[in-house]
Amino acid sequence: MTVDDSVGAVLVHGFTATPFEMSYLAWQLENAGVATTTPALPGHATTPADLAGRRWGEWVDAVGRAVDGMVARHARTYVVGQSLGGLLALEQASRRRDLAGVVSLAAPLWLTGLAKYASRFPVAYLPKLGGPDIRDRHMKAQLDSYPVVPTQALRELVAFMPVVDAALPRIQCPVLVMHARDDHTAPVACARRIQERVPAARVRILLHSFHLLSLDVERDIVASDVKAFCR
Repeated sequence: MTVDDSVGAVLVHGFTATPFEMSYLAWQLENAGVATTTPALPGHATTPADLAGRRWGEWVDAVGRAVDGMVARHARTYVVGQSLGGLLALEQASRRRDLAGVVSLAAPLWLTGLAKYASRFPVAYLPKLGGPDIRDRHMKAQLDSYPVVPTQALRELVAFMPVVDAALPRIQCPVLVMHARDDHTAPVACARRIQERVPAARVRILLHSFHLLSLDVERDIVASDVKAFCR
């Protein structure tokens, strides 16, 4: 049974990452009275070999189950996603009418540079050169994401991007899009693309962070904006 004024949020981490990526934001939201859940996506927080055998539909289903649980318990439910998590949040909003809103943090609708072609490499795993794309060195040292990227799983991510892009015009709930100008993983133009295709989207571009907005140097700005959005 829902409580009339209760608010819940499903926080979804990114590709090769773990729920730790959303821990600071979860703490901020909980302190503001928003109930949170931070599920681990299938193939994540286990081993790279586990991730290599997963399909994007499994990620969609896992987020859907988490959202169902929140919707059943709260009057208003939001989905907040970082990177792949942002794609999954947008996908949920494209086919559900029971969400109060969605926050997309650095969702990649496409990749550029070497990452654009990495999924085609004839190897099972690619090393993460330079590690996670985050400016904050203290947070970077704490991240527990995989040190390698399974190329098969990367192919699934690449295949999922156009699915989400095509679904964007079907989103009817409010959408907050946050992206860093200096994101080295997901081009900042992806944020403008979402804004163009989603009628109720608004965008905020951050000037000092890299890709992992939920933990980077402007994480307090991110948390403040997400809290205000959920209110």
